[in-house]
Amino acid sequence: MSLILGVILWAALALVVVGLAIYRNILGIHEPALHVARASAGVKEAKEFSREETIERWGQRLTVIVIAYGLVLASAYLFIVSEHGLRLLR
Repeated sequence: MSLILGVILWAALALVVVGLAIYRNILGIHEPALHVARASAGVKEAKEFSREETIERWGQRLTVIVIAYGLVLASAYLFIVSEHGLRLLR
């Protein structure tokens, strides 16, 4: 796999994480504090809270994946540069 293709894939994953974070914040702005009133929440509020939890969980998982994948890409780049020099990256 080309290093450029890997960077494009990493950037796409990072954009998904940013999109999830923005979506999560938009949900939080338009809804009341469900975390405080969880015990007395109705069906609609429970569904909204469940959706927020799901988005939060996927956001955390994808963030870890993006960071790990970025570290792998950086390591591969440093390996290529140290072994072959900058002439192969041009």
